[in-house]
Amino acid sequence: MLFPTDGHGWAELLEPRQPRPALVADKRVAWTVIGAGLTGLACARRLATLHPDQEILLLDARCVGQGASGRNSGFAVATSQFNGGFDPGQMENYRRVNRINRAGLDLLDAQVAANGIDCQWRRDGFIHTAVDQVALREYDFFRRYLEALEIDHVVLDAGDLQTRLGSSLYRAGIAIGDGALVQPAALVRGLADSLPANVRLHEQSPVLEIIDGQPLRLRLAAAMVTCDKVIVATNYEAPALGLLRRYLIGSTLAGSFTRVLTAAERASLGSLPEWGAISLHSGGATIRLTSDGRIKIRNTAEYHGARLLSDAELSARQATHRAGFEKRFPQLARVPFEYAWSGVEGITANGTNFFGRQRDNLYFAGGYNGSGVSRGTAFGTAIADYASGNTTPTVSDCLASVPGAWIPPRPLLDIGAFFKVRSRFKGVGRDR
Repeated sequence: MLFPTDGHGWAELLEPRQPRPALVADKRVAWTVIGAGLTGLACARRLATLHPDQEILLLDARCVGQGASGRNSGFAVATSQFNGGFDPGQMENYRRVNRINRAGLDLLDAQVAANGIDCQWRRDGFIHTAVDQVALREYDFFRRYLEALEIDHVVLDAGDLQTRLGSSLYRAGIAIGDGALVQPAALVRGLADSLPANVRLHEQSPVLEIIDGQPLRLRLAAAMVTCDKVIVATNYEAPALGLLRRYLIGSTLAGSFTRVLTAAERASLGSLPEWGAISLHSGGATIRLTSDGRIKIRNTAEYHGARLLSDAELSARQATHRAGFEKRFPQLARVPFEYAWSGVEGITANGTNFFGRQRDNLYFAGGYNGSGVSRGTAFGTAIADYASGNTTPTVSDCLASVPGAWIPPRPLLDIGAFFKVRSRFKGVGRDR
């Protein structure tokens, strides 16, 4: 199977869903969007509004919610963290990135409300935490950055964090009031099931080849699509379609969910009914207390050839999940894990993104480095505008992104990618 998936992840916590049928007949359309994650869904939705009399074809290689958009930790950021120190000379870049984040958040807010999407959407922020020395240095940088940009935040000490989260592990933290927590698979499913009427979604329909020409042609296993313009929204899988080879790689992350906690167990987890904690150490753990009463911990990341982990590999990673869980919540040491999952994020060598035209009538947006919920939504909407000839403030902000840098092969791509991913998560200590 060219695009394997598995039964593990946030989708496993939802009721079964009937996927849209695969494309098995040739099509001639004006627009095709490849990839029905957050970027592709936002793009197709915007194209449908801009071109109400045209059919918008949306193709996904898997079932909706089984890609990276439905497998992340469910943090939709408003304010990005920039590791490595606060640089006053980068103030406009910081503001630009955060404008993109907030544009995506506002779009998701409106779509969740307008379509009644039941996805545990909660836009009241989350907490950035620090445990080891590297994270504590980043904590100091982050405070300076937030103060310089005049972003509302609350500084938390170890006692504050124990009161809020029920863990004595954390030494310092910062709460930011904007940003959202979400059940990502439920969000993506809800967005897919509420697309405008002129969008035709076909799942389990991988594009195997893009054939240049006027018009473009897309080869699928059982169909050929002829179209005027194509927008690729496959993030780290773009190189498989001939785009950005050695510029985008996939890092495989894994985490676990507990069973639903009892009332007494939840009472031991501080004063907040639901929360998210994200480490200030690059690659550090992300922890959630979900609204349905589970703890989710994600604290492994590796280069794995942009593949999901097998059942045996997931079982092995759970030893690390377990250690991180009990380190934070010794009072819950007897609470078992009920699910494990893995997912792949698209990363670039310099931590930035791609946006714009790749070649004639072919466009791409992606490379979010772990911030794709809000940023991918903004990029997807903006690339639809850009490909349609429109200029908007978000289009201008996306175009100003410094493109992701080339990843040297050293001498093979997999070796270069391995070292890039390892450097991204280097030195994760007690924050793991």
